[in-house]
Amino acid sequence: MTKLGKLEAFLNSGSTVTARQITGMFGLANPTAAISQLRKNGVCVYANESTLRNGERVTKYRIGKPSRAMVATATAAGFFKPSRATVATTTAGFFA
Repeated sequence: MTKLGKLEAFLNSGSTVTARQITGMFGLANPTAAISQLRKNGVCVYANESTLRNGERVTKYRIGKPSRAMVATATAAGFFKPSRATVATTTAGFFA
């Protein structure tokens, strides 16, 4: 399994991870590029700002399910072209 695959599996388990953890745990030198690649692969990765106990502000990444509004916006922006069935179920009631 690749380093990126291990990161994705870790996030799919419901865990969150910071950039420093991505570098330390998975050996990925550029955490931002790793998260970007996951997103390009279609993984919905959320970035949440958080403050650690020592006061340091960090970004924690997690995998989540995109809202219907997010899917509709991404589709309208041309980020991906889902099937007609997906568009019908994700945008139903959104534009009403």
